[in-house]
Amino acid sequence: MDPRKVTELKGFVQLCESNPGILHLPEMGFFRTWLQSMGANIPPPAKKQDSCQGGCPCGPAPSAAPPPEPELPVDSESEESEIEIDNEGVIEPDTDDPQEMGEFENIEVTEEMMDQANEKKIEAINALGEGDLQKALDLFTEAIKLNPRVAILYAKRASVYIKMQKPNAAIRDCNRAISINPDSAQPYKWRGKAHRLLGHWEEAAKDLATACKLDYDEDASALLKEVQPKANKILEHRRKYERKREEKEIKEKQERIKKAREEHARAQRQEEEARQFGGGFFPGAAGFPGGAPGGMPGLGELFKDPELLNAMKDPEVMAAFQDVAQNPANISKYQNNPKIMALVTKLSAKFGASPQP
Repeated sequence: MDPRKVTELKGFVQLCESNPGILHLPEMGFFRTWLQSMGANIPPPAKKQDSCQGGCPCGPAPSAAPPPEPELPVDSESEESEIEIDNEGVIEPDTDDPQEMGEFENIEVTEEMMDQANEKKIEAINALGEGDLQKALDLFTEAIKLNPRVAILYAKRASVYIKMQKPNAAIRDCNRAISINPDSAQPYKWRGKAHRLLGHWEEAAKDLATACKLDYDEDASALLKEVQPKANKILEHRRKYERKREEKEIKEKQERIKKAREEHARAQRQEEEARQFGGGFFPGAAGFPGGAPGGMPGLGELFKDPELLNAMKDPEVMAAFQDVAQNPANISKYQNNPKIMALVTKLSAKFGASPQP
């Protein structure tokens, strides 16, 4: 008999003695049935714990788990609105129907229409100077209908909407003006002012900076100095929020990787333990290293012999088998020990081999 298998057998018996719960593993069902048929008293299975305890066959006794790391507070998306900004001067948005924008696509503008539009523009500027905002608005609208492809007309009307506290209407006019002439500074200036009235600090800063870049204007520059710090504060707040969100995503990813690795390692341990218990202690004839002669009994048949079972519990016998497992030649040391040799002879007979001198 291969001494290494005896050593494995000894280890299994000792493991069962230290942790009878092994006998309740699913793969040990046939062994439990045999033991009970022999009149053995198998301890009941221990109550399930939240996690594996010391001596569990899925691995060695775990060390004291470190306290869980406190989770970092995660900002919710609502924190975007929690930033404190001085909104003095911000007004409620206007909700009027969109203004007349002229037949931009299909109209054919004649020279006469251009002249009439220019006259309307001059009248509107005069009305604006007199403080008659509604008249100026109506005249700019008439000019736009006559010549809807002139960007400055929309920009001028947008300036009237700003004075009338209608920033959304002003933004619509400025958008049209910019689509006609993106190099004109006036629509950027008035759109920037409209965004400032609505509290759109970042948009206001961007438009006012563009206006000053295209054609420096002291009024636009002064307003830019007011809105830029607020825009910067919002930008920094957003960057901070995005950094925290990225940190949260990285931490969650690391946790997922950690759990996946732990699951993989646990599965490997379980597979190895199952292989050792199922293929090492209960191998059958083909499971012995180097093969075994046909007709070799399984471990279940081996345990049917009470003499062998009692011998395996003898410390002297176990020590001898461990010694021989480390060096098979050491069996010669026990030639004069009748207890050891009687067991060796019995095992050899069961496995179809003769004891080596």
